[in-house]
Amino acid sequence: MKNTTQSANRQENFLNLNEFKSEVIIDSPGRINLIGEHIDYNGGHVLPAAIDKKIRIYLRKSNTDTCTIWSENYSTGFSFDINDVKPGAVEWQNYILGVVHYIGTIKGGFVKGFDCIIHSELPMGSGLSSSAALECGLAKGLDELFKIGLSSDEIITLSRDAEHNFVGTKCGIMDQFSVVRGKKNHLILLDCQSLKYELIKSDLDPYKLVLLNSNVSHNLASSEYNTRRKECEDALAAINNKYPSYEYLVDVPEEIVKEFKEELPEKTFNRAIYVTQENKRTLMASNALEDDLFEVFGSLLYQSHKGLSELYEVSCDELDFMVDFSKEFDFVLGSRMMGGGFGGCTINLVHEDHVSDYIENISEAYKKKFNIELSPIEVNISNGVSKI
Repeated sequence: MKNTTQSANRQENFLNLNEFKSEVIIDSPGRINLIGEHIDYNGGHVLPAAIDKKIRIYLRKSNTDTCTIWSENYSTGFSFDINDVKPGAVEWQNYILGVVHYIGTIKGGFVKGFDCIIHSELPMGSGLSSSAALECGLAKGLDELFKIGLSSDEIITLSRDAEHNFVGTKCGIMDQFSVVRGKKNHLILLDCQSLKYELIKSDLDPYKLVLLNSNVSHNLASSEYNTRRKECEDALAAINNKYPSYEYLVDVPEEIVKEFKEELPEKTFNRAIYVTQENKRTLMASNALEDDLFEVFGSLLYQSHKGLSELYEVSCDELDFMVDFSKEFDFVLGSRMMGGGFGGCTINLVHEDHVSDYIENISEAYKKKFNIELSPIEVNISNGVSKI
């Protein structure tokens, strides 16, 4: 892989999008997850949706063996030879390289040299899955640019594989699935074992989903994410010694998990209990939304955060403060951290008449407590990745 001044100079010819003659333009959405955090890699149910905050990807053929990538947000880029694709030292570049590599494993020889400009509306580290948006958007764009013929399922799985093996985050399938399969005004109740899913109307009137970005990242998310996955695998392996029929941790009934309280290390036991409880909460939450039982749904959000903070231990002081603060207001029905953890956003269910006042109140309290500005993010539920 090359990452040279020469490639940077080459970029100057098309930094201005008005001068970049795109052959393909892709919109790739971020995603929210209402409930079911850290459950996808444990084989459970999740309740995500694509949102109208997107990454836009501009592509054209370079008619050479060189691929040149430019990030408008970071004013930086790199180049690599299409015949020599391997992981590099810079994390964001590996999302690109991984996607190109795994397209090659499915449809070898299709992808040639290309130029690409990336512009993102998604704040990094916010829990809105900018990584999956980038992976799936690039895969979709290359599919369109080179007429490869990738299916939606292939785009989902190759993007996940890129994150596993080029970036090193052993994520589940939820983020990529949501980015590709999202549908406007609908949530996705996804079974992460079978990949069967149900679309649920996202009519929360008179309540609004309000995202509040803590603007902190404790740099633990990637390493601790993989640690949590390993702890869950350890719990399942121990349970399988006595009960070998369970393929996924979510399939183990809570009463059986409790049999192993003295046998498992405390943290491993806590992870397993959280997983079984969160999977049940997700199914209950889906039913509550379908029946317009918003107070029940809000209560489940609070229970989810308590589990994430105390049993799964992926929250942080800033997120816990925001969730606890929300409990002082009757017009906030529920709140929890969203995403991998250790920073990012909370997702809040707030009555539409009080959204502005609530954002003002919590922003003031958060600034006073941590001396950090809070960023509200207004989102609507949108369609998945698409060519424009």
